[in-house]
Amino acid sequence: MGAVYFYHMTRSPLSATLPTLLQKSRDAGWRVLVRAPDANARDQIDDMLWTFDPGSFLPHGAQDGPLQHILITGPDVPRGAREAVISVLGAPLEPDEIQTCDRGMILFDGQDADAVAHARTQWKSLTAAGVSAQYWSDADGGWTMKASTEDVG
Repeated sequence: MGAVYFYHMTRSPLSATLPTLLQKSRDAGWRVLVRAPDANARDQIDDMLWTFDPGSFLPHGAQDGPLQHILITGPDVPRGAREAVISVLGAPLEPDEIQTCDRGMILFDGQDADAVAHARTQWKSLTAAGVSAQYWSDADGGWTMKASTEDVG
């Protein structure tokens, strides 16, 4: 059964955080879905992964393209057959899919009050469904785990 990690981005933008997590996932041998809420967001993620570092490459594809270890998808893509699912920009992540993968990750912008409120709702919903969760923040300059369901359970 997997766990969900919430990444509260207050200093590191999505353009730095997502490629770092994808590289770590790739190093672990995981196949990853990056779930974005709409086609425009998926196009932005695709462009970001092509240009984030001229000296590096993260092989990835779009949901309607060839299969890759990193697949950029929308909320309507069938779940399963991936070790990790990363939700960006408020895309949904359901308890059943987290429980069938190694890790779910929810990245949210700490400067956006609506994004923070949505992440809080996701935390409550997922933990109420029995999903193990960790909350990470970069507010202190580096990524630090600030809370875990293991701390309260």
